[in-house]
Amino acid sequence: MERRFRSLLLLLLPPLLNFLSLNPVAGIGGGAAGVIKVNYKFAGSDASLSALRAHDDIRHLSILAGVDLPLGGTGRPDSAGLYYAKIGIGTPSEDYYVQVDTGTDITWVNCIQCHQCPRRGYHGIELPLYNPKDSLTGKLVSCEENFCKEIGGGLSGCNANSSCLYTEVYGDGSYTIGYFVEDVVQYDRISGDLETKSANGSVIFGCGAQQSGDLGSSDEALNGILGFGKSNSSMLSQLASSGRVKKMFAHCLDGVNGGGIFAIGHVVQPLVNTTPLVPNQPHYNVNMTGIQVGHVFLNLTTDIYMADKRGAIIDSGTTLAYLPQMIYEPLVKKILSWQMDLKLQLLHDLYTCFDFSGSVDDGFPTVTLHFQNSLSLMVYPHEYLFPFEDLMCIGWQSSGLESQDKQNITLLGDLVLANKLVLYDLEKQAIGWTEYNCSSSIQIKDEITGSVHLVGAHTLSRGSRFSLHVVFLLLMMAVLHGVIQQ
Repeated sequence: MERRFRSLLLLLLPPLLNFLSLNPVAGIGGGAAGVIKVNYKFAGSDASLSALRAHDDIRHLSILAGVDLPLGGTGRPDSAGLYYAKIGIGTPSEDYYVQVDTGTDITWVNCIQCHQCPRRGYHGIELPLYNPKDSLTGKLVSCEENFCKEIGGGLSGCNANSSCLYTEVYGDGSYTIGYFVEDVVQYDRISGDLETKSANGSVIFGCGAQQSGDLGSSDEALNGILGFGKSNSSMLSQLASSGRVKKMFAHCLDGVNGGGIFAIGHVVQPLVNTTPLVPNQPHYNVNMTGIQVGHVFLNLTTDIYMADKRGAIIDSGTTLAYLPQMIYEPLVKKILSWQMDLKLQLLHDLYTCFDFSGSVDDGFPTVTLHFQNSLSLMVYPHEYLFPFEDLMCIGWQSSGLESQDKQNITLLGDLVLANKLVLYDLEKQAIGWTEYNCSSSIQIKDEITGSVHLVGAHTLSRGSRFSLHVVFLLLMMAVLHGVIQQ
């Protein structure tokens, strides 16, 4: 089922601040003192400015190179799809499979305290539970650290002897709760055409102790979520703040073969036109200005598309595409007018479906979304129509069926993002896309040398998508209390 309209709640819950305490003896990172012998590279020589600059350039060469994250999965709703990446965590490193989510800021993985978490996921993927005590570089994050304070650690009761807790709640109620840790994350640094070398960076992420709904389902489980949102807590922002990468990344989700491309860096080929991000928004929001069905524009004013001043959210963590009722209704009506004899059915109170045996690309129109700066996005019938229970169903969904505060939301997920290279440029506060063969390769520029390297597609395995259920804050506190007592 679709993970709809998630609102991120990051806080420290005062009654739960003793969930874990930092203990230099029994805790993580404790041990005997050590001495590391240090020599100065330029000892006994003339450390000229040019020599020091050359040293820095060589260091930055390895720091500011691009990153290639292996990608797997499929976003099709008929196969309960999602896209996920493989990353390594800890010393020694262990592989974890995490959902790629540009609508979430926090990265988290299931941890050793999660007794109900499955050990195998979709298609038999092994899902190890992360144990910070097993990593030589793992350590707890305390309430007094800046990271914790920036996400709400200033709440009463959070002190230096307490661990920094997190609660991440999704819009329809599913949640993950646990505590923050810091450890080395391993990733593939681009070193040549279709070549990578291992690199790493220290990242703070959530250690999940309890999950709800299908976040813990053995049929649809992964290790966690890779948050690539805009905030300073995202993995991208943390790596960028340490000088390892630029705040630029791109994904190309292959809706035909599965997998695709996910890379951090400056994409120079293909060329991508962009539109500005709506300022002061927590997500990747852009201004949509019109919708075209075939050769005909919907008879709606620009004010309707931009009524809430927030724009449309671009989110790789969502499968379908959600539109306000005042846009959804005329869009679907215009699409269905191409086949007047269809008998519509509503499946599971969610999907509008019909029996159709012909080619959908021949029988239905292409839908083109228009955005600020003359950027457009074409969605073909085989992308917005999908087979389900021997019928064809419409992937466009109405957000008007949601609660009052969500009725105006426009949320564009994998239905419109698949088979397109989507570029996120936080350096320029812009986002763009172009139609692309996501089974091919793109070119990433090295920021220091100016050299350009090919980054190819990956197909790790087919995956699944999470479904989510309603839960209240009181329930979360009760569940965490149960975890504390274990």
